[in-house]
Amino acid sequence: MTRALIIGGGIGGPVAAAALRRVGVDAVVYEAHPGPGDGLGAFLSLAPNGLAGLDTLGMLDPVLAASAFPSTHIELVNHRGRRLGLVGDGSDRLPGHLSDRLRTVTVNRDALQRALAETALDQRVPIEYSRRCTGYTEGPDGVVAEFADGSTAEGDVLIGADGLHSRVRGVMDPDAPRPDYTGVIGSGGHVPALDVEPTPPGTVRMVFGRRAFFGYQTTPQGGVFWFANLGHSELTREEIAARGDDEWKRTTLDAFAGDLPVITTILEAEAPARLRPLSSYDMAALPRWHRGRAGLLGDAAHAVSSSSGQGASLAIEDALVLARCLRDIPAVPEALAEYEAQRRDRVRRIVAEGRRRSNQKLGSDHPVALVFRDLMLRTVFAVISRFDGTSWIHGHRVDLDAPARAGSGPRA
Repeated sequence: MTRALIIGGGIGGPVAAAALRRVGVDAVVYEAHPGPGDGLGAFLSLAPNGLAGLDTLGMLDPVLAASAFPSTHIELVNHRGRRLGLVGDGSDRLPGHLSDRLRTVTVNRDALQRALAETALDQRVPIEYSRRCTGYTEGPDGVVAEFADGSTAEGDVLIGADGLHSRVRGVMDPDAPRPDYTGVIGSGGHVPALDVEPTPPGTVRMVFGRRAFFGYQTTPQGGVFWFANLGHSELTREEIAARGDDEWKRTTLDAFAGDLPVITTILEAEAPARLRPLSSYDMAALPRWHRGRAGLLGDAAHAVSSSSGQGASLAIEDALVLARCLRDIPAVPEALAEYEAQRRDRVRRIVAEGRRRSNQKLGSDHPVALVFRDLMLRTVFAVISRFDGTSWIHGHRVDLDAPARAGSGPRA
């Protein structure tokens, strides 16, 4: 039996371990943090393609129980609140019970990571915390992971599911290009109780402001989840922190001055610390996702901007394809090469789509430019709605039981 060492216990790591165990590959997850991410990050969306992957692995129900609410539609408006378009995720066209189970949900990142970790443990997947990987070495018959506490672990294959700043990627390919800055910084949060007009059920309202971009959705409990994107030159975490949270709150409020009043209401109610932004990156042009017995998964291989809404779902898809390849192709390097070949084109398209959406968020103070922008966006969203322009993203499914490649069958 192949033994897999998975570095990273966020989203992709536990899912990959569960997928590998499903196909008969022994897998252990090693996570640098002391637990499954309590209090880590804000919130994210899981789309139908990612939810379908979790359903295949028996991990969907705990995630749905942890999710905040469905977010099946996006209403796009301009800075005055005039509708530019309405785009759905296609879940309402799925047969029977799937229309409820595979509809996009919004979930807090820490709740999602906890649900995935607990479900993986229930499926007898070992997860070892406080194990920060510092590197690895490879021999003819296996690979050895090295950890900050001086310990090591041996396996047949090592998978880096350790995020945008992957240590595994740095060791595997020291000359790999750095992630690309998208030109956008972002912040987000949750106001538990706020007296604002509710958004339509299951609908995120996204506002193309004059100078920045804002999204929000009200909850059945009366709270508001929100995020803000501002065009900005690239800043390090240290440079962002040096400005101070109060200054970032003023900067964000100024960026939306004169736009929909509800934006100001939400931002004024939020704690300043929530308005400290992060720079947004993507990464599609890595020359390789694997070398020898080491491979990459999720953001470690192909970070997509948050504008795509696909970061977590792509990692789940990766996990299924990886498991299928390691099941059917005996030679580990060959299996990793086939996994990369099957995933590259789809990931490249979604990274490009995320970058295009990020570019659309950048506003202008010039009134003529805003008029042309609104006309263009209305046309774009009308075409997307009429021709189901997101089905290639949300409708994608990975069949874990299918052969890894045409003409091959599962390994005995």
